[in-house]
Amino acid sequence: MDTTILLLTLASVFADSAPLVFAVIGETLNEKAGVTNLSLDGSILLAAMVGFAVAFVTNNLFLAFFAGMLVGAMVAALIAFSSIVLKLDQIAVGFVLTLLCTDLSTFFGNPFVRKPGPAVPHWSIPFLADIPVIGKLFFDHNVVVYLSFIVIAVAWWYIYKTQPGLKLQGIGERPAAAFARGTNVNLQRFVYTIVGGAMVGFAGASYSLYVKLGWSYHATSGLGWIALAIVIFGGWHPIRGAIGAYIFGALQSFGSFAQSAFPDVPTQVFQTAPFAFMIIALLLVSNDAIDRFFSGSPVSRKIWQSLRGTPPGALSTTFVQE
Repeated sequence: MDTTILLLTLASVFADSAPLVFAVIGETLNEKAGVTNLSLDGSILLAAMVGFAVAFVTNNLFLAFFAGMLVGAMVAALIAFSSIVLKLDQIAVGFVLTLLCTDLSTFFGNPFVRKPGPAVPHWSIPFLADIPVIGKLFFDHNVVVYLSFIVIAVAWWYIYKTQPGLKLQGIGERPAAAFARGTNVNLQRFVYTIVGGAMVGFAGASYSLYVKLGWSYHATSGLGWIALAIVIFGGWHPIRGAIGAYIFGALQSFGSFAQSAFPDVPTQVFQTAPFAFMIIALLLVSNDAIDRFFSGSPVSRKIWQSLRGTPPGALSTTFVQE
């Protein structure tokens, strides 16, 4: 493969995976706080529709992204309210909200189907974009892609290197111990769930405003489920989760090349292959037999556990503050 084509392909992987990165980091925050937001797929879809609709009506991208984030935050707030206040099952509520948001996107998005609208403009960073190889890969995109790079680093630093980040891990791992040390567990869960939901909404808006321009029914279907799988695949770690998002984007790009190399194979095979590969990878990560295989020695067990990661101890549970 020509070097230029390879660079362009890798750059497109970073660009097209940016919405997925935001969704993965947002859900990682949610689950680190002990809340599972299973509404991701519907939330992204509704945010994509609302973001494009606002951009179409106002011609203002800032308002469009804000509207998408507001949608994601509101859906996440419903998850938090139902779990923390009403003590309902997070998984059940999230699944219902996925179906609701999907239907709402179809109903309210009907006037905007296949309408041309504004898009996020390309913006190369002066001087940095001219650096050989690195410039094309990292500094020749748009603001959304640059923000995705930043949010990965900030999320890692915040979760693992700051005092509030340590408290975040505490409310997801051992909420009773965190509460005993003076942390308002339910309030922080509420806040982190809404912040994570806003990032998911940003992912939806960015998808319809630059990855797949415009709005059409079920345009982002499956993206939320993939984000949920990548959070598990990445071991609830923001950097590993982002790498998982890029791997999924690379698989999609590989499908495009494979289609041209094997024209007799049905297109649907290469379109669905990345989803199948992610499911297989998720099964491998969560397989008990593989755990036993790597538990033969302390060294291999430690390496495997660091790669696999473990879910927060109080994930999807309700904490009653007394």
